[in-house]
Amino acid sequence: MSTGSDEEFDAFMRGRWPAMVRLAYALTGDSGHAEDLAQAAFARAYASWGRVRRAGDPDAYVRRIVINEHRRRFRKHRVAEELRDDLATEPMGGQQQGPEERQALLDALRSLGPRQRAVVVLRYWLDLSEAETAAALNCSVGTVKSQASRALATLRKNASAPDGARGADIVEGGLW
Repeated sequence: MSTGSDEEFDAFMRGRWPAMVRLAYALTGDSGHAEDLAQAAFARAYASWGRVRRAGDPDAYVRRIVINEHRRRFRKHRVAEELRDDLATEPMGGQQQGPEERQALLDALRSLGPRQRAVVVLRYWLDLSEAETAAALNCSVGTVKSQASRALATLRKNASAPDGARGADIVEGGLW
C-alpha cells in the first residue's frame, strides 16, 4: 500500500478499534479473545484495504470480518465461553449503567447461544437494522427476526425465573 493508504488505514483503525473490541467482547465474553478477534479483523482489512474502501462502508465491512472471525473460531474447535465484566467501556447509547446493570446484562447474554447473542448484540446493542444485521451475519432478514424473537423469549423466560428479577429489568426496561 502507498503511504497515503497506510495513513488512512491507521486513522480508520485507531478510530474504530474500541468499537470493534466492544463488538468482539459482546460476542466472545472474554477481553483477550475480543482483542485477538479485533486484531485479526483489522489485519484482514489492511490486507485488502483498497477493496474495503471501495465497499463504501468500511465499518460494516470490518464488523462483518469480526463476526466471521468469531464464527471461524468456533469451527476450528469449541471454545468454552465465560462472559465476565472485566472490560472497562463506556455504555452504548449514552445510558449510564452501574455495575449491577452491567452484570445483569452479561448474565442475560450468557444465557443465549452464539447466533442469538450475535443477533441481539447487532440489533439492540449496536442498533443495526434487520437488513444490516442480516448482511453482517450473512443470513436472511427472516432468520434475524426469528433469532431475535427466540433470544428475547429466552431472556423473558430467564427474567421471569425467581432469581431473575434483574433480567426482567433489562428486557422490559429498554436496554434491549
